[in-house]
Amino acid sequence: MNKCICDFHDELEIFVIYTVFVAKEDSLNTIYQFQVRDINGAEVSLNRYRNKVVLIVNVASQCGLTHSNYAQLKNLHDKYKEQGLAIAAFPCNQFASQEPGNEMEIKRFVKEMFNFEPDLYAKINVNEPEEHPLYTFLKNQKGGTLIDAIKWNFTKFLIDRHGKVVERYAPTVQPNDIEEDIVKLLNEHVDL
Repeated sequence: MNKCICDFHDELEIFVIYTVFVAKEDSLNTIYQFQVRDINGAEVSLNRYRNKVVLIVNVASQCGLTHSNYAQLKNLHDKYKEQGLAIAAFPCNQFASQEPGNEMEIKRFVKEMFNFEPDLYAKINVNEPEEHPLYTFLKNQKGGTLIDAIKWNFTKFLIDRHGKVVERYAPTVQPNDIEEDIVKLLNEHVDL
């Protein structure tokens, strides 16, 4: 009888060690490993998106794509927020200096022009030099066509409820065009 208990204990210990190892390794392949500054300057863990579907977008206020993208992002956010959709917007001034404002100006612009309050983060670089590690990760997970660099404002990355990068969309792909992909991920069940 003691042999049986010992065997069970050994198997349980191996299972626990394996589970912890796999969970740790798995988290290195998700957005949950990253810390970012929000638009107000506070450090935020992307672990906040656990069990949510996230659309990560590099945004700009003075781009030809600004109005259609923000309007459609707001529409998707309003429609699916209660089902677990989050929009993570990262202002970036690397493309023709089309996001020149400071964080408070950006926040005010999005709120006043679109009556929209996505999860708005501090301005970052999405390409070298000084590329943010989150964007290095995103591009490594889903490279672009021909090159992995972000080519312009409003490149989108769709993240599933497990924090994994599922798809990358070019700036010319409008948010409404990926609604079906978002709904598919929202309808997937999560093992808690």
